Amino acid sequence: MSAVQDSRIKEQNYGSNPLAIRDSDHYQAEYVQNFVEKWDELIDWSARATSEGDFFIRTLREHGVQRVLDVATGTGFHSVRLLEAGFNVASADGSMEMLVKAFDNATRRGQILRTLHADWRYLTRDVQEKFDAIVCLGNSFTHLFEESDRRKALAEFYAALNHDGILILDQRNYDSILDSGFSTKHTYYYCGDNVKAEPEHMDDGLARFRYQFPDGSEYHLNMFPLRKEYTRRLLVEVGFQQVTTYGDFQETYHQDDPDFFIHVARKD
Repeated sequence: MSAVQDSRIKEQNYGSNPLAIRDSDHYQAEYVQNFVEKWDELIDWSARATSEGDFFIRTLREHGVQRVLDVATGTGFHSVRLLEAGFNVASADGSMEMLVKAFDNATRRGQILRTLHADWRYLTRDVQEKFDAIVCLGNSFTHLFEESDRRKALAEFYAALNHDGILILDQRNYDSILDSGFSTKHTYYYCGDNVKAEPEHMDDGLARFRYQFPDGSEYHLNMFPLRKEYTRRLLVEVGFQQVTTYGDFQETYHQDDPDFFIHVARKD
């Protein structure tokens, strides 16, 4: 079944043993039409813009960025914000359903997205351009379960960057969840009213999250629980020379405090 056909399915299906689904390619079957339609309830664009402030815009400008590739555009939140800030943006995603939703969201806000359907592991096959920055946000990198896939994707990001380009990649604070249990204020990333995003199962190889919406509907995502230092090491090993990590947009933080980490990695 193609990714386009798969994404049009309305309900998720994890089979008889959902905890056994630990496959990098399964995300296409997770972002079914009904879940994508509700994704913006989870984020709440206005509330998230307020919580993030100008962190990403400021960081990109500090590095002299003009051309940006958003490799996990989702429903388009960051792509639209960057377009509104004056950046030249290309928006990629592996889910065609997400790209359709993102294009529609942008159009309703007076922006035209240049969308690309692309697999990170073969990014330079599908995208021949070079960029000053690549952003991979929304905890998206944790959809890759195999280390070989993570290394391949990061190497593709590196190759698609201009000299002195930067990669901005975020991830949930899985260290805290694995070591101390789940606790979150939902302050920055998931700002929707009466929406819950909580782990249903955690082990060293799987973070299965449950997303509950006010109408009673429920969806799941199976992800790999990346530890912060592991991600930083991978970034260095694929060639990024300088990696700065922020906790909820702050460079100084206590290890267990942030909900999310944001890595800014520079290609020199």
